[in-house]
Amino acid sequence: MLVANYQYYPLNFKRPSGTSRGILTKKDAWIVRVWDDSNSEVKGLGECSIIRGLSPDDRNGYEDKLREVCKNINQIETYFENDLIEWPSIYFGFEMALQDLANGGKRLLFSSEFSKNEAKISINGLVWMGNKAYMQEQVQDKIDMGYSCIKLKIGAINFQEELDIIKSIRDKFTAKQIEIRVDANGAFHSDEAMDKLRALSKFNIHSIEQPIKAGNWEAMAELCKNTPVPIALDEELIGIYKPEDKLKLIKKIQPQYIILKPSLIGGFKGSQEWIDMANMENIPWWATSALESNVGLNAIAQWAYIQNNPMPQGLGTGQLFTNNIESPLEVNNGHLIYRQSKKWELNELLES
Repeated sequence: MLVANYQYYPLNFKRPSGTSRGILTKKDAWIVRVWDDSNSEVKGLGECSIIRGLSPDDRNGYEDKLREVCKNINQIETYFENDLIEWPSIYFGFEMALQDLANGGKRLLFSSEFSKNEAKISINGLVWMGNKAYMQEQVQDKIDMGYSCIKLKIGAINFQEELDIIKSIRDKFTAKQIEIRVDANGAFHSDEAMDKLRALSKFNIHSIEQPIKAGNWEAMAELCKNTPVPIALDEELIGIYKPEDKLKLIKKIQPQYIILKPSLIGGFKGSQEWIDMANMENIPWWATSALESNVGLNAIAQWAYIQNNPMPQGLGTGQLFTNNIESPLEVNNGHLIYRQSKKWELNELLES
């Protein structure tokens, strides 16, 4: 018989990190543990974590739902089919923990060349919003660290200053040398978005994530139809749970890309549904972590690798926190690797 419990494990940012929605200093996370009562030494770990103001399950009753699922862990399939569809981060946490448990509780959820340290995942380097000098400092740091794909959060400071930062990259590096992605987090107003996209297009931008706020399907469809910069949907996918509704969105908006954040869209299952719908319309995708600890990041990375997607993934956020969980994950020269010689430090989290 299965047993489950959870532990609150808030993640503290090394320095405040800016997005167009505000400054992040902490991320609420809960580690769930699942084991068989006949062998309590082997535990599967999962992470349920939310981004305040963004996660669809950032609402009252979160811990009550965690407690309820733990109490009824032996009916977990019923929860997956019903109750947890609209609690995507909890769905993902338990999906992760059970996959870990099924593979021996070693944090090796999906066996592959990546998890065997025989292959690596290309990732983008993330540049947070801030003043111009801080953003330029981050850009240079990412280039010095060997990244060939850089993603800049934009939409919070003066747009011309953001263009200046992008221009400074292009003055030194061609699009073949450095791929630039930008993420507006819905910061552009619909009536100004096209002008800003035209301005960005001068710098050979790979893509822009969510230029306008989610939910404006007509406006987003019009942008995607006419944009000079490929558009990737991100927040637009949140809160859409039924496969038929996912296909409806894809067909209506016809984006150039979609971005998958498993903890925001229902874990591996929800992500696979989006992939299936995007494939029907020949729309490529990549996966991105949603500021998880290394427990969640590890699960997303192992899953992403077995999808055989060669695009740079958004999996470089494991170094953001002062209290992240030590793991074999390591960023090296613009790639994420699973260094088997490094051990997980989980003593505190494995105590039930």
